[in-house]
Amino acid sequence: MGDTLEFNEIYQESKGSWNDGRLRFSKQNLVYKSSKTGKVDNIPAAELSQATWRRVCLGHGIKLATSTGHVYKYDGFRDTDYERISEFFKANYKVELTEKDMCVKGWNWGTAKFSGPLLSFDVNDSSVFEIPLASVSQCATGKNEVMLEFHQNDDAEVSLMEVRFYVPPGPVDEGADPVEAFAANVLSKADVIQATGDAVCVFKELQCLTPRGRYDILIYPAFLHLHGKTFDYKIPYTTVLRLFLLPHKDQRQMFFVISLDPPIKQGQTRYHFLILLFSKEEELSLTLNMSEEEVEKRYEGKLSKNMSGSLYEMVSRVMKALVNRKITVPGNFQGNTPGAQCITCSYKAQSGLLYPLERGFIYVHKPPVHLRFEEISCVNFARGTTTTRSFDFEVETKQGNQFTFSSIEREEYGKLFDFVNAKKLNIKNRGFKEKKGMKSKNNEYSDSDEDQHDAYLERMKAEGKIREEGDGSNDSDEETDESFNPGEESDVAEEYDSNASESGSGGDGSDDEGKNKPAKKAKVVKEKRDRKPRKEKKQKDTNAPKRPMSSYMLWLNSSRERIKSENPGISITEISKKAGEMWKQIGKDDKEGWDRKAEEAKKNYEKAMKEYRENGGGSSTPAKNERKKKAGGKKEDKKAGGKKRKSDGGEKEKEQGGNDSFKSREFISSEESSSDGERKKAKKAKGKPKSKGKESEEEEEVMTTPPSSEEDSD
Repeated sequence: MGDTLEFNEIYQESKGSWNDGRLRFSKQNLVYKSSKTGKVDNIPAAELSQATWRRVCLGHGIKLATSTGHVYKYDGFRDTDYERISEFFKANYKVELTEKDMCVKGWNWGTAKFSGPLLSFDVNDSSVFEIPLASVSQCATGKNEVMLEFHQNDDAEVSLMEVRFYVPPGPVDEGADPVEAFAANVLSKADVIQATGDAVCVFKELQCLTPRGRYDILIYPAFLHLHGKTFDYKIPYTTVLRLFLLPHKDQRQMFFVISLDPPIKQGQTRYHFLILLFSKEEELSLTLNMSEEEVEKRYEGKLSKNMSGSLYEMVSRVMKALVNRKITVPGNFQGNTPGAQCITCSYKAQSGLLYPLERGFIYVHKPPVHLRFEEISCVNFARGTTTTRSFDFEVETKQGNQFTFSSIEREEYGKLFDFVNAKKLNIKNRGFKEKKGMKSKNNEYSDSDEDQHDAYLERMKAEGKIREEGDGSNDSDEETDESFNPGEESDVAEEYDSNASESGSGGDGSDDEGKNKPAKKAKVVKEKRDRKPRKEKKQKDTNAPKRPMSSYMLWLNSSRERIKSENPGISITEISKKAGEMWKQIGKDDKEGWDRKAEEAKKNYEKAMKEYRENGGGSSTPAKNERKKKAGGKKEDKKAGGKKRKSDGGEKEKEQGGNDSFKSREFISSEESSSDGERKKAKKAKGKPKSKGKESEEEEEVMTTPPSSEEDSD
């Protein structure tokens, strides 16, 4: 067996909620660290006096009692862990791990036993339930009754708020009242805040950022009392997790931060951090309300009766001695500003300061955020959303939460990157600094995008490529859209217009419009041609022989009427279901008979199909001949339409050429043959101009020619 035993996902109950963590048994001590708060329980091996193995709601659990009167309970073990833990306790702690079963009778009367910080309710020497007295917030008595109220935990889905015990009256001879004795035992260990006696010291009118306002802080031996004009808060020292002393960036002020779990409440608002702001120039002379002997005995030299110095030093020194917690200060990190140990940034639209610590990050002040390195999954240096003069620092936790600290000056990048790299945190875009060969720390976020890796752009490119591949497989036959570029010539005229070269050379604007219109029409015609024609439905030949039916269908046709008669009012779908069930129940011999009938029908079909094809059926059916005629007619129409468009285009060009090609309506309707002959002669002349005399004679002939009878009838 090794020197240590470690277990993951071990749970500890805290005011009605389960917090997971890691438990380690070693020869020197037992250490449990909560994953949620980071709080550590350190139990020296010499103080361990009793260990109990019990079956609980989360598998199996261990209850540990120490010689100092503390009790620790950890759940989440498997049944197979008992032998390993029992042998380890015998070998290293000389403590027997005893098994004890819980009472599950469901009785509501028994014996109440006070053992250290626990109230145990037992039935026949077996524990039914245990109440940690530290969770009790109030204790009230009545006639033969004691009422316990509990602290509410916001993380718990269901909270136990009150329990009442009926205490039967004792013998008359005994002078002590059993109800009062019961309440006294509860209050001796309960977390009930009672201001008995005077405060150890008082700090007047301290500036508090969260909750906002000025408060008088009264220091009592067991709790901290904040007294303001509107609200009062009493904070037990047991709820204090950590203390921070942080210098402001202006080097003239100091932040004193107290981390709380559970938080203090103001209506529906929860304050997990108490933040005090001090000026370095404020001085204070402090006298404790205790004798020198009491101070020396209780605080072992950490405090003295008379002290003087800076105000923030006095407050931090007193809090450290009373809470018995170490004060966390910034480490070796130095920002771009000389002497500054923090970075100016924004979180959730509020400007604040980010402090890189030795074991985490803390952001003050609105809202305060504390992130431990052990709960950080990865960090990311992202480009600023509004300007390239700043960048964003993203922190992602193992629980999936993401914190983005934005608007950090780019001069801070080098210092922050070196700090994160030294702490061996996982960086998403690692290699950005090494691979790109940055020339200087001030040019990390320059305006040029050529030497920078844009993760968002790369992701968009990849998604676009996948989308194009998907669209290409579905719409391969369709034309792709063309982008509009102002100032560039369209490709339509070059591809479809027969007179594209002439449109670019001189001529009036009206001529260009007349030549561009046929080009647009030609494009539409080509798009229509590229579309695949719809498949026409095949027309069945009524003379063709019908396909043979299967054995099941032959049986169904013969049995359909019988099924209807046996089941009156049955629907069509129910007939099919009933027939399927009946077909499964038919014997093998009957099915073979129907199979033979199906084979015979198949042979008859093949024979009839052969005769049908020999008589000219199948290959040259009237329907196919009709489709061929239609297809041939369409081709001829397309050819005729093409010739017609060409002739129409030529006539339009001649009509737009001038007065030479103009003909009056009367002349065209009456003398078509003569006008055609003159038009042919004009073509043979190859553009030779006519004399004015001939033109006038032709016009006179046109006007003097009488209209035909057809025109009169119109």
